[in-house]
Amino acid sequence: MPSLLHIDSSADLATSRSRALTAAFADAWLARGDEYTVTRRDLHVDPLPHLESAALHWPAAARQPDTEIPAGAEALQQEIIDELLAADVVVVGAPLYNYTVPSTLKAWIDRIHVPGVLAPAEPGDPQPLAGRPVVTVVARGAVYDAGTPTEHWDHGSPVLQLILGNALGMHVVPVTTSITLAEVVPALETYAERSRQELADAHAEMVRLATTLG
Repeated sequence: MPSLLHIDSSADLATSRSRALTAAFADAWLARGDEYTVTRRDLHVDPLPHLESAALHWPAAARQPDTEIPAGAEALQQEIIDELLAADVVVVGAPLYNYTVPSTLKAWIDRIHVPGVLAPAEPGDPQPLAGRPVVTVVARGAVYDAGTPTEHWDHGSPVLQLILGNALGMHVVPVTTSITLAEVVPALETYAERSRQELADAHAEMVRLATTLG
């Protein structure tokens, strides 16, 4: 049964564009047939704790003999890793908060980026998720056009590519919608039509991807 892991991290439960786009993907995925399933993880509604110990950055075999891990922490990390491994396709909603991913999403990233487990510990080590499609939905409030002061201020997209793509070897398919604050920030109101068009284009792309990936 083809399985989708649907991850959201936006703190806006009502008007979030990243949530709207990941939902469009999930709906189109389910519409492909009864055998298509979705596992939902809402990192804002049900946030993960930050790493309880620095030792959780490493597999058990690589830890110091006297390392102590708080009760339940290792089991939680394994649950998150197993959930990711079980997915045929992943979609991640990642709005920019202060120019990077939300802290809730970073907590998830810290649980899955474990050298020797999902990421290689040494050059040439296997990547269990190599080639697995992951659609990253980055919603950006302002303008990030070439030549603007904020051109290089998106520090969320590179993090997702670095961890999911480079480290884990997944096939990252980025979908971006910008100027999401055009209708609420007066300085951006001249971009309102472009903002709506970018959202419409992103929505169409999400539906297309959901019907072709996996």
